[in-house]
Amino acid sequence: MVFSSNQTFIEFMRLTVTTTICIIAVTGSLLGAPVLSGQDLKKTRMTISFDEGRLDQALNHFVEASHLPIAFNPAEMQRYNVPADLRFEDERANIVLEKLLDNLPVTYRETQSGIMIFVQHPRTSDAEPAPVSRSTLQTPEVRGTITDSTGFPMPGVSVTLKNRTSVGTSTDLNGKYILEIPADIQSPVLVFSILGFETQEVPVKGREVVNVVIVESSAQLEDVVVVAFGKQKRTDMVGAVTSVNPSELKVPSSNLTTALAGRMAGMIAYQRSGEPGEDNADFFIRGVTTFGYKVDPLILIDNVEVSTTELARIQPDDIASFSIMKDATATALYGARGANGVILVTTKEGVEGKAKISFRLENSLSTPTRNVDLADPVTYMELHNEAIRTRNPDAPLMYSQSKIENTRNGVDPIVFPATDWRKALFKDYSMNQRFNLNVSGGGKVARYYVAGSMNRDNGVLKVDGRNNFNNNISLTSYTLRSNVNVNLGKLTELVVRLNGNFDDYTGPIEGGKETYNMVMRTNPVLFPAYYPIDEDHSYLRHI
Repeated sequence: MVFSSNQTFIEFMRLTVTTTICIIAVTGSLLGAPVLSGQDLKKTRMTISFDEGRLDQALNHFVEASHLPIAFNPAEMQRYNVPADLRFEDERANIVLEKLLDNLPVTYRETQSGIMIFVQHPRTSDAEPAPVSRSTLQTPEVRGTITDSTGFPMPGVSVTLKNRTSVGTSTDLNGKYILEIPADIQSPVLVFSILGFETQEVPVKGREVVNVVIVESSAQLEDVVVVAFGKQKRTDMVGAVTSVNPSELKVPSSNLTTALAGRMAGMIAYQRSGEPGEDNADFFIRGVTTFGYKVDPLILIDNVEVSTTELARIQPDDIASFSIMKDATATALYGARGANGVILVTTKEGVEGKAKISFRLENSLSTPTRNVDLADPVTYMELHNEAIRTRNPDAPLMYSQSKIENTRNGVDPIVFPATDWRKALFKDYSMNQRFNLNVSGGGKVARYYVAGSMNRDNGVLKVDGRNNFNNNISLTSYTLRSNVNVNLGKLTELVVRLNGNFDDYTGPIEGGKETYNMVMRTNPVLFPAYYPIDEDHSYLRHI
């Protein structure tokens, strides 16, 4: 097998630039968030009956029957009882709830998070509580207002004393509360809690007014899935959607598609080749539901359709969320194009704050998982002759006995060559490098996320030091990404997404796969790997 220096190798650069510029006008609540309108209770009809007992038990029965998102403090509801003659047949849920709470100091309110049921305190008014002198009170009181991060009053927040759960109350429709503190408590600490928000402990420290801003629970925020029309809580989903934690995609490979296998149920992924540039994994989501030219899933990065190669080149450091929509309910927005499933990737955005710099450097080894055992040159010739005798005993043999013996004894390797082509052309492993640098930050008006990465994957072809060229496979991939968000107004945001992928490939013109096929099919005893340079070829700078 002789290589010609002017035909064997090729270098080329492939440029893929994806640019997305969009203006989003947002009014009201976030897209995809579960919003309860004034008609939700009215639209739900139910058949239900209540036995005599505690109100908290009746409310649990109501939640099971209506499937509505309802939050209440069970400790407060245990104080009240309900009659035993409540029977409803195909009645609206709002009528059932109003009858259930009739004649009780308990009310409800519909919010964006769900239905809040709480005890209404008659002493709390819309006005801010006026300062009260502690000396005028027989029992010390603490009052205040509870709001969320946007300043919206939070009804139904449980307010109790730490280590004294029997002393407590809850906020009214305006987020206000009043709590009497027993005189035997020297250093009271208030505990504020509600479903979906972080529990906070605030020392009173002699204050008469304690206002608190509660924040959403980080555990609940993490359980958010990106779907076709925005973000949605997993508990509110009806379609089959699987979300993957981006940290699980950080594997010792520069190809993201090779990290998908085994990360989610219903996905079949397999890799046909480990050659750099040809190592994209093929994957199916719940099998193939269409026949024809397209059997792979629809891939979207920041809502822009891309190919498998663009998905393979994206860096796990740049991924904010990774969702896979599997059934018709989840992919309905995409129509027939999403018949085989949809992979939806969103990249990171800048957050308000100081510039944050992150750098990652990795080195890895690549080695074949398994090699085929080959016969040695002498055994090769003997088996070849045996195959000829089996088919035609009178046919002339390919290799004479003298050639076999001279090859076995190593007589003159130029005349009687014995070449292990795989050992001569392939090495056992290769070294690969990966770099990633990203910067994020911003202010109240503009936020940015800028990242750059480089991946260098090398093949396992040997490079002879006597050659004046590199015959090994080398793929260097460069990725640049810039995500900028600018607030043009209170309800308008400018979103700019710039992304560029650059591949620089060097390798055999036939590719690594065909080179391996030639190695496996080349006769090991027909000619040597190379001939020594004689006087007539002393000017050559390669073997």
